[in-house]
Amino acid sequence: MDAPSPSEPRQVQLWAALAQLWPYIWPGQRADLRRRIFASGALLVVAKLATIAIPFAFKWATDALAAIQSGGGATTALFAGPAALTLLYAALRVVMAALTQARDALFAAVAMNAVRRLAVDVFGHVHGLSMRFHLERKTGALTRVLERGRNAIETFSRMTMLNALPTALEFILILAVMLFHFDWRYAAITVATIAAYLVYNAFATNWRSGIRRSMNDSDSDANAKAIDSLLNYETVKYFGAEQRETERYDRSMARYERNSVKSYVSLAVLNFGQALIFSIGMALMMVLCVSGIKAGRNTIGDFVMLNTMLIQLYQPLNFMGMLYRELKQALIDIGMMFELLHQPNEIVEAPNAPALVVKGGELRFENVHFHYDPAREILRGVDFEVPAGKTLAIVGASGAGKSTISRLIFRFFDPQQGRITIDGQDIAKVTLASLRASLGMAPQDNVLFNDAIRYNILYGRPEASEGEMRAAAELAQIDRFIESAPGGYDAQVGERGLKLSGGEKQRVAMARTFLKAPPILVLDEATSALDTLTEREIQGALETASKGRTTIVIAHRLSTVVNADEILVLDKGRVVERGDHQRLLAQDGAYAALWRRQLQDEAEPASPETMAKDTAAVAGPANFSRELDDAILRASEI
Repeated sequence: MDAPSPSEPRQVQLWAALAQLWPYIWPGQRADLRRRIFASGALLVVAKLATIAIPFAFKWATDALAAIQSGGGATTALFAGPAALTLLYAALRVVMAALTQARDALFAAVAMNAVRRLAVDVFGHVHGLSMRFHLERKTGALTRVLERGRNAIETFSRMTMLNALPTALEFILILAVMLFHFDWRYAAITVATIAAYLVYNAFATNWRSGIRRSMNDSDSDANAKAIDSLLNYETVKYFGAEQRETERYDRSMARYERNSVKSYVSLAVLNFGQALIFSIGMALMMVLCVSGIKAGRNTIGDFVMLNTMLIQLYQPLNFMGMLYRELKQALIDIGMMFELLHQPNEIVEAPNAPALVVKGGELRFENVHFHYDPAREILRGVDFEVPAGKTLAIVGASGAGKSTISRLIFRFFDPQQGRITIDGQDIAKVTLASLRASLGMAPQDNVLFNDAIRYNILYGRPEASEGEMRAAAELAQIDRFIESAPGGYDAQVGERGLKLSGGEKQRVAMARTFLKAPPILVLDEATSALDTLTEREIQGALETASKGRTTIVIAHRLSTVVNADEILVLDKGRVVERGDHQRLLAQDGAYAALWRRQLQDEAEPASPETMAKDTAAVAGPANFSRELDDAILRASEI
């Protein structure tokens, strides 16, 4: 089942979120972090006792000063009491602040450990998801989900463990003071004020949740558009579309602006309502205390203590409003992150799958059928075998299914019918790590990491020595360029390798694959970004790297596959011809027509008669490339 889109996140309830987060918050394998949790709890209790004692110290100092004033004068002896009580008041505030900060500092390691562990789990899980999942998602929006999820976990763990529990404890202590030091009326007003405050806050926050969600959606959309545009920087330049991209981004930011304004207005309404409810409750209790002072039941110190305690109550009460709002948003963000974590993987290992054991590297496709969409089948009963150490080339028109074969070999997808084996072992029944460790890929579109050339080459085998890395670069014909570049192997390649030319980038990627030295090598249009001269030089390197390895060459330029042990010609997902270069030319069929076409393209435009002959060969019994046939007929009419 597909996860909900980011705009429709699954709502996670508080207890459900706690149940999912508990294994991360409670560090079962870390005794040092558990000790921190217990120490934080002890500091919490002591800090709250000190917090409740502060108003009492203020009351005692005030009553002492009132007694001095009513006595008509102040002596040094009499003033010592109020001074000491004032110092006690100050000392209690210092103790409260110190204990609170010490508690937060102790618990920080616990909270951030939870953030790191869950973020790493989600990141690893996302990397493990199928290619289909990533093809259907926007990378920018996905990274925003991860970023918000990390922040939400930290917010949730710190607020629940460091603020919600302390606030609840403080409420209980304040209610006890109201009940036992004053009377039940004060406690009743306190309970009513807190209840009204929380109910109002819940309704207002629920109202604001939709506004906040819309604001987050527009934020994600703006970020996704910005990342997409910047990643396609060169394309934007090619088409002079800077203004168009800016306007497109501005439309997203305008939506974000409108939603942000709504969010701030709703926040102002929420804050005013909270202040109004608290002010009414505080006024009622202050009036009761004034009445008590007139009746002789209370002192001026009680009035000051009540005021101080109510102000102290307002801080956690006000925080409870923020706590509810932040937890509601955190639950939405956590829900989106757990959707990623619980996203089922299309490609899974069989239970107790063994590691692939490559002895020779024989690769076989057995009646393989595959489609991305059931309405359009890509491969239709493909059968072929590549003997160990041999080279098989796959050619055909665009959309024939050539690159799909490479994706199936790496098990990015599973065929709907048939199976693929290496040395007789079904690749669907072995571990993914062992399968991909046995394969090497030089793709058509090479994307490098935004790091040094050294990092990108060593990505093929991080434990390789300096000499092995340089040998791979030399084999890929990139060593001279690297040594002449400022910084050499430590030169930065830029995002996606954009500081390098297409050919340089492709050769760095080849060096990476050569360094991996896998027993099975897949070359998917590996020289497409190279000029003819460089291609010939690299072709020799590829042939050297392919010796002793089972090699699949997916090619558009047939000149790169003339030495292959066998060539398959694909058309609409079927193998229509097979054989070596000379045999296929002798058959004068689809391959021969493609060969002549490429020779003619390199030399001069072909005559309509020759083009028609080749078209008949290509589109005859094999029904090869109707699109090409239509193009040839149109050219003949011209």
